[in-house]
Amino acid sequence: MDRVEGIRGFVRVSEKLSTGGQPTADEIRALAEQGYKAVVNLGLLDPTYCLDDEAGVVASLGMEYRHIPVVFGDPQEEELQALGAVLDHLAGRKTFVHCAANKRASCLVALYKESRDGWSAERGDAFIRQVWEPDAVWSAFVAQVRRDRGLGSTGQTSRAVGGRCVDA
Repeated sequence: MDRVEGIRGFVRVSEKLSTGGQPTADEIRALAEQGYKAVVNLGLLDPTYCLDDEAGVVASLGMEYRHIPVVFGDPQEEELQALGAVLDHLAGRKTFVHCAANKRASCLVALYKESRDGWSAERGDAFIRQVWEPDAVWSAFVAQVRRDRGLGSTGQTSRAVGGRCVDA
């Protein structure tokens, strides 16, 4: 496994887009070496799990850095819109989107791909589940965005099974 694929929760979405958890400075260098041109951070700037100067590390390697802070327990439609605008701006450039553990990133990127590239809800769910089984907050957020945007199988609902949310 290379250093990029060793990033916590790393998932390649396409040739130009990948998601993952918080990379180390060495892993950011590996991203640059593999041709990534941008890093989008959806995590909070919390010193317990983020780099001291991720923006500086990314910039020093000639990559573009964007930060869209998403509170894990309170995702907002505006944050998805901001991510969409950033990914549209970065279209054609190899981009890495991350948060602390690829939970926020996997959900928001799946919703972006459903909105922009016509992914089905099933494909979005399968992408998310490569990383985690969304909790009640994220299951509700994903379902609400799908309803509001008329995406996928909006008749699908989530229900709790053993403390985890699954499609009903």
